Amino acid sequence: MIRLAVVGDIGVGKSYIAKQFGYPVFNADAEVAKLYKRNRKCYNKLKKSLKGYINSFPVKKNEISNAVVANKHNIKKIVKIVHPEVRLAMKKFIKKNKNRKFIVLDIPLLLENKINRKRDILIFVDAKKKEIKKNLKKRINYNPKILKRLKKLQLPLEKKKKKSDFVIKNDFKHNSTKKNVKIIIEKILSNA
Repeated sequence: MIRLAVVGDIGVGKSYIAKQFGYPVFNADAEVAKLYKRNRKCYNKLKKSLKGYINSFPVKKNEISNAVVANKHNIKKIVKIVHPEVRLAMKKFIKKNKNRKFIVLDIPLLLENKINRKRDILIFVDAKKKEIKKNLKKRINYNPKILKRLKKLQLPLEKKKKKSDFVIKNDFKHNSTKKNVKIIIEKILSNA
């Protein structure tokens, strides 16, 4: 099994690019959303750790956002509770798809949390800052303060780019993205 890992800036379109490969995708953000909706154990830990912010189950995204904006240390508390659960889900995903030719990992803090393996093929998604900003502003829960806090958790983009095996430009146009993904798959298969 070849593990592809999509990395890049917040709002660059990593999830969109990950889907374009046409292989099973592990989307960490989607897993977090599931945790907030379905995992009562996670809810209890968050409620205890973020007193006064988390008030009901399922956990509401705006309650998490308020906690992050209110205190920069809250983000570390959330990470400590949520990340082990996400890693568990990732292990199950990998096991379930062990016979697939490729799997795609869409994990925003993959390198930061050292989840990647040496043999993972890293694909850095690049886009113009103006396009990224436009993309972020379309999000329902867009909040520049939260964005700033999340960016502090990330490695510098240049470092991520240097560690990557491929760079894919996302111009937010479907056809060119599809073509670039196809080229990357062909290169990987010719080197396998």
